[in-house]
Amino acid sequence: MSNNLRLVINNVRNKNLNKRYFFEKDELKIILDLYAEMVSQGSWKDYGLSISSRQIGFSVFKNATENALYKICKNFKPKNKNLKYLITDTNGKILKNSFDLNVLLKNTNWKKL
Repeated sequence: MSNNLRLVINNVRNKNLNKRYFFEKDELKIILDLYAEMVSQGSWKDYGLSISSRQIGFSVFKNATENALYKICKNFKPKNKNLKYLITDTNGKILKNSFDLNVLLKNTNWKKL
């Protein structure tokens, strides 16, 4: 049985783990807290995630059968610092942007968007 076990040191795959793109834990907590609040108000019903090497998006839906109302995005390679976090509409038009996710979400009036 021990013939099938081996110790791997400096595995090349581990270097690729740092290249995974996602929201950081504190960013995801901010987004999920907002999501929970909006669900309890009856404004949002569902969400989805889209991940690419350039950006991750948290899409918000009023109904699961419709297009997303908004998408909260994090750009991994923004052209300027204010484009790091975005709120876009269903067509990808930027509605709001900021370099700080917490400021962006707290200063957004979701009912007026």
